[in-house]
Amino acid sequence: MFSGIDSMNLERFCYLLLILSAAASLSQPEPQMTWLCLVNLLTFAIYGADKYAARKSWRRVPESVLLLFGFVGGWPGAVFGQKLFRHKTQKQPFKKYFMISVILNILAVSVLYWWFRYG
Repeated sequence: MFSGIDSMNLERFCYLLLILSAAASLSQPEPQMTWLCLVNLLTFAIYGADKYAARKSWRRVPESVLLLFGFVGGWPGAVFGQKLFRHKTQKQPFKKYFMISVILNILAVSVLYWWFRYG
């Protein structure tokens, strides 16, 4: 799976998947809902793949990628993946940074909602 991929290429592949998800979302009648579905499925899958790679001692998905996917809206999928795969639930400082990214996402979404609704 990830054994023959170096860390930089794995990171780029994850970003490519994120960009393709954004592009696919824009072509849909409900782009926000499509984005949330795609990014959460993708984030969940990446947590599962990272757990599998950890068990096999393969190249891992960088924590910065996991945090970014959570920040851009995939944090519910990340939480589900963390619980289901028992992955990244105890590791510090990742846990702290993850919670900060969730709070920042909720804050950003709230500000954007207010801006478009009342601004």
